[in-house]
Amino acid sequence: MRLTCLFILFFPALAAADPVQISGPQGPLEAEQIAVEGAAHAVVIIPGSGQTDRDGNSLELGISTDAYRLLADGLAERGVASLRIDKRGFYGSAKAIVDPNDITISAYAKDTRDWVRYASGLAPCVWIAGHSEGGLVALVAAQKSPESLCGLILMATPGRPFGQLMIEQFEANPANAPLMPELRTIVADLEAGKSRDPVSVTPVLQPLFSAGLQRYMIDLFSYDPVSLAKEWQGLTLIIQGDKDIQVRARDANLLKEALPQAHQVTLAGGTHMLKAAVAGNPFATYANPALPLHEVLVPDIVRFLEETSKRE
Repeated sequence: MRLTCLFILFFPALAAADPVQISGPQGPLEAEQIAVEGAAHAVVIIPGSGQTDRDGNSLELGISTDAYRLLADGLAERGVASLRIDKRGFYGSAKAIVDPNDITISAYAKDTRDWVRYASGLAPCVWIAGHSEGGLVALVAAQKSPESLCGLILMATPGRPFGQLMIEQFEANPANAPLMPELRTIVADLEAGKSRDPVSVTPVLQPLFSAGLQRYMIDLFSYDPVSLAKEWQGLTLIIQGDKDIQVRARDANLLKEALPQAHQVTLAGGTHMLKAAVAGNPFATYANPALPLHEVLVPDIVRFLEETSKRE
């Protein structure tokens, strides 16, 4: 018993993660909070596309990474508080709207600003860390910056409109060659604000272009990340893995050109899931939550936050 007590004294428990809620449009929005006593910084983690949850997983897409949970835990170990959110319409935020397809980037951005205001109770300096599509949400949210927002952390964030990115991702697989002419015309229509009758779409593509998803894509495809980035003058950290098969180094470089004040970090061997690639298995980091985050990810984020504090 005495040994147990000594162990507890010398190795304090990690900060606990607690569900918290704020008001949403039609019901509550929910996030997982890790409060750290005396924290100077808090990070609001915004998930990527689709039904990605607060931990970085998506049953719909067969993705299991725990990347956001690992990020929050790693930040807490280094004195940084966090909120990792469920987007409106999904998981803990399912009751925020009736139809989970009734969403827009600007609506996600409003929710993000509301979470930033909430996070100001965790630390005086709040950062939005957006992953993939969440990075676009971060850029939109920053256009109407809450007072407590200190800056942005853009993780594997596209620097090109998402329609272009979709075409590139499909082209990367030679098996998709027969589908490319139709896909290009669908994307062009959506970029022009025109939807297609889902029944008219080739059956193999229909799950990607349901009526609800087309409404969302029309909105999503209308944003140019570089144009948004040029409007943001605040502190920014750009993080990009050089083994990312979804978002490329080119995207990070485009963002850096638009954000000359930004600091850029390259994760050597890093994938889209912010983990080190596994040789011979390009999808390992998408399916194994036991794999750790890339070894420099958390240290480089914390170093950036600490350096900004010194400049203030």
